[in-house]
Amino acid sequence: MSNAPADAPHDAAAFIKSQIRTIPDWPLPGVQFRDITPLLQRPKTLRVLIDLFIERYVEAKLDYVAGLDARGFIIAPIVAYELNLGFIPIRKIGKLPYKTVSESYALEYGTATVEIHEDACERGSRIVIVDDLIATGGTMMAGKKLLERLGAVVVEGAAIVDLPDLGGSKLLRDSGLPLYTVTDFPGH
Repeated sequence: MSNAPADAPHDAAAFIKSQIRTIPDWPLPGVQFRDITPLLQRPKTLRVLIDLFIERYVEAKLDYVAGLDARGFIIAPIVAYELNLGFIPIRKIGKLPYKTVSESYALEYGTATVEIHEDACERGSRIVIVDDLIATGGTMMAGKKLLERLGAVVVEGAAIVDLPDLGGSKLLRDSGLPLYTVTDFPGH
């Protein structure tokens, strides 16, 4: 049973998509930026969004929810709390204070690196990775590799938005990672 407000729309995913703001030509000309901040501003939209993830994972027998820096940190801890699970931050390089393992990945122009504490989880831990959006898939793939190096089982990758034309969701699925996304924007 959903905890969504009584006046929540019947098709929650369509409702969530309708609340995502598109900002043309940001940060570069030709880019259609999908802004999730309107989802966070109203209690109703935030509740509907979180409930979609809770309903998805309530019976998944997870041990942790991992969140990708930075916008994955908004949703993942709430989902972890609601499911009574621990939260694992996967951060940009240089942000974690303890011993870490790192993974670099390609960007359109250069590379980036994410890190995780070497004791973030136990071998065999069942984990879902959460982010706001899947574009090229590099960040989520790096997070998956880090967790697997620690011996975790990455059950699924989850995001609010998929931009399928950028190839990230295909890359992740081809790597064997099941994906759940609330909505997508073909043609980004």
